[in-house]
Amino acid sequence: MIYFPIQLPVEPEKFRIPTPNSKALLNLDHYIAIMGVLNMSPDSFYVGFADEYQALKTVEKFVSEGVDIIDVGGQSTRPGADEIPEEEEIERIKIIAKIRKRFPNLPISVDTYRSRVAEIALELGADIVNDISGGRFDENMPDICAKFNSPAIVMHITAKPKYMQELTISDEVLLEEIKRYLKNSAEKFERKGVKVVIDPGIGFGKKPHQNLMIINRLHEVVALGYPVLIGISRKSFIGFCVNKDSPPPPQERLEGTISACVISLSKGCRIFRVHDVSQIRKALKTAVSILAEKFAEDFPLLSQRV
Repeated sequence: MIYFPIQLPVEPEKFRIPTPNSKALLNLDHYIAIMGVLNMSPDSFYVGFADEYQALKTVEKFVSEGVDIIDVGGQSTRPGADEIPEEEEIERIKIIAKIRKRFPNLPISVDTYRSRVAEIALELGADIVNDISGGRFDENMPDICAKFNSPAIVMHITAKPKYMQELTISDEVLLEEIKRYLKNSAEKFERKGVKVVIDPGIGFGKKPHQNLMIINRLHEVVALGYPVLIGISRKSFIGFCVNKDSPPPPQERLEGTISACVISLSKGCRIFRVHDVSQIRKALKTAVSILAEKFAEDFPLLSQRV
């Protein structure tokens, strides 16, 4: 993790996130964390794996580059994506057991909005549930997190991925609606004793320019008092920033991803969900050094163990 103790309007205890299987403490009051994306869905918008061998090699690469959390997803949630059967999603996330065996102290999150998938993932060794619906698509999710003492990442979304781009929100109420949704979702999990991270849901039911609004005003989301995760990596709005008439494909959006991550850092973001761990980590270390006016320091997760 990268040491960056900045003043935020927070209760420090909310920013100390224990992970039950890796036994690590994500101290987000004093550090920022990088989450590496591992999509076990071959139809993901950018880099999905059908082959476990290649997926595990990617995890090894991420670990060598200093990743703090691995986020494993079993179905694509890109705009317009169809749902896959629950059993198929479960089969895809079973790689979690192999990751846990190979890296016993590495925090692992499972990207799912289905409580049964989350339960199996936690049994296999996952630590965190990353729910794009914030518990709205499956009301049993808070109970599953509580059962395993698992933290939850709750995100804002307008509808399931198949239809979310048809149900966008007007600019005038966008930030207020996101904040209301996240606060209500977070409180549902907190009532069960679950630690919460919030995510404004870049690209999930937002018009391209609205993602710019969210990032520029991310400090308003931070002011809710929870650690904030941002999922910006190589998303389509970056292509529109580069060339709105002929946006480049995901393969050409790394520089824009770096820029958006650095701005999010300056607004108070604490977790960065990315496909490019090494490049984002170097960029954030440089940004932290400038903002703190001293060279950034690394601390391995082992030094943060509970």
